[in-house]
Parts: sequence; C-alpha cells; structure tokens
Amino acid sequence: MSQDDPLSSLDEEGRACIERMFSGCAEVVGVEHVASVIAGGPTHSGDGQLVAYIGIEPSGKAHLAYILLADTIRNMLDEGVNVIILLADWHAWINDKFDSDMDKITLAGEYMTEVFRALLGNLEEGEGSGQLRFLSASELMDSGKYWERVLRCSKNMSLSRVRRTFSIMGRDEDSSDHDLAAFYYPALQAADIFELGVDIAFGGMDQRKAHMYMRDVADRYGWTKATCIHTPMISGLKGPGGRMDSFDHKMSKSDPGDAILLDDSPDTVRAKIGKAFLEVGSADSPVFEIAQHIVLPNSGSIQVIPKPEYGEPSTWVDLQSFIEAVANGTVHPFDAKMAVAEGLVEALAPISEHFADKSELLSAMNRLTGSQ
Repeated sequence: MSQDDPLSSLDEEGRACIERMFSGCAEVVGVEHVASVIAGGPTHSGDGQLVAYIGIEPSGKAHLAYILLADTIRNMLDEGVNVIILLADWHAWINDKFDSDMDKITLAGEYMTEVFRALLGNLEEGEGSGQLRFLSASELMDSGKYWERVLRCSKNMSLSRVRRTFSIMGRDEDSSDHDLAAFYYPALQAADIFELGVDIAFGGMDQRKAHMYMRDVADRYGWTKATCIHTPMISGLKGPGGRMDSFDHKMSKSDPGDAILLDDSPDTVRAKIGKAFLEVGSADSPVFEIAQHIVLPNSGSIQVIPKPEYGEPSTWVDLQSFIEAVANGTVHPFDAKMAVAEGLVEALAPISEHFADKSELLSAMNRLTGSQ
C-alpha cells in the first residue's frame, strides 16, 4: 500500500465505501487499516467482521452532539460494520460523575442506551454485520486479559504523557495529582479498544488524544492499530469562551443552559436558540454550526418565516448562502435563529416520541441531573 495514497489497494467501489462510511467526520487517522480489510485483509479480531466502537461515559443528559455520533454510527452500519456502544461506567466512576455513585451511573447508562436507540430508530441489535450492540465496561472488565492489557497500556508511559490526555475527561493537566485512578483513565480507554478487537475507534474531536495514546501503545507492542475517526464538535450556545484546543468551547451536558438537550421541549429549544451567540458572517457561531450539522442534514433546507411586516419567507439549502444572507441583511439574525430553532424542533421530535412510553426512566434522569 502506497504511503502517499493509503487507499491505493482499493478499487472505485472500495474507495466509495470508505467515503460513505466516514462521511461527515472531521478527521480520519490511520485509514489504511480499514482500507486493508476492505481489500481482503484481516480484521483486528480475525473473523472478517469489521467492528467499530465508541465509549460513552454515562454522566448526564444527551445533547445535540450525540446526533452527530449517531449519524456516524448509521453510516458505518449501512456499510456492514458491527458497532459497539461501550457504556463506560467505571470510567465515569473514575471521573467523579454523580459523585462516583455506581447506581446512579448505571441508571444513566440505561438512559443513554435508549437515547441511541431513539436516534437510530431501534435498529437490529447483535454481533453481526450492520448490527448494533451495547456493552458496559463492567462486563468488559470481567475478561481475564483485560487488566493485563491495562498494565501493558500503562507501562513506560510517563506521567507527563498521561497528563496530556486529561482533556478527554474534561480535566486540566494539573487537576488530578490527588487522584491516582485518573492516571489510569487513558490506559483503560486503550485497553477497551484492544480487548474488543476494534477496527474503528471513534468519538468527538475531544477524544483524539486518547486515540493517539492507543496508537502509541499499539506501535510499542506491534498490536493492530485501529483506524480512528472523529466527529466535529458543536460549540456551546454562549459561543467562544475557552481555548479551542482544550475544547472548553464545546457543548457539554454538564452545563444544560449552554446546550440543547435532546429532550428539551420545543419552547425550550426556541428560547435557548433565541439567546444563543450569533456572530454575523462567522460559520463558527453555534447557531450556524447547528444549521450545518443538524438542521440541513435532517431537513435538507432552512425555512425562514419572518413576520409579514419584516419580509418574505425564504428557503436556504446551503450554509454559506444562509450565512451571507444574514450578513447582508436579507435575513434578520433573529429570524435566522428562529428558522434554525424550528429545524431543531423537527429533528428532535423522534426522540420525544421514543421516550413517550419511557417516562419513568426520563423522570429518574431528570431527578438525577436536577433538570426539568
């Protein structure tokens, strides 16, 4: 395989498969592994089935970025990949979520399972091609090889190297000298990938450092290096407020007021978007990011319907034209916000429908997180 073209082993259809599988990703690292499998090479597990995984800390209510994760999952399922959603309960415990109360973390895991079922339309679950499966870290850790892998993933890694990964937990590098368990977090995440025999590891761009740590470990032991794919980050509604490389600006479930939660009511969505930061002309504004990553892919267009005295209705099918229309005054910023809000309400409707008969679980999560 050519280093200049990691897809050189693939025919036209193979290349198209890669393109469809990773459509919408902000970054793909090490695509040559998946390319080699599509060209007829061995999978990580050796059984011929491509396997992807994402680790999710059960730590709060889901927000809009989970739609991007679900879209990536759907793309891979459509290409015959088996996708594992690992409910990282012990990782959440290490990260002090819900005061490290495992009962609460388990409840949050049940909620997160239903979130992905809702987002993916209750797709078929199992270990086969194009199927989805849910697994908890507690189950994975029962393997006799797991803790050996954790030790191997920790061996000869300096404390400074580990500290550089702390952003994957939403922590600063100097935040955890009092907590030895936190230093094992990146080794746990790497061990998850090797233990599961994963071909594709994915998450938001904020998980990149963990995946690079895993690839360093793989180089050290000659283990299979999973292809790593990263979805775009959606900014919090308040707009820029931190270092971009630390992802302080990202939408987070730890700050519901700065995020659109997937079970927010239509009126709440409208109110939050109405207050959201919008810098005229900037595609990096959260309102425009939501239009790009959520509304346009879901609806195909943005419908602007101002009050009659303020202009005529208009339809926008590409982001740049919409941004320019707001910049030149064709569309008023408030009308732009309300158009994006209505598109969001439409996109979130299936989640509300899914949870309609799961009111007890949703109520328990609301009590747990202190929301609604």
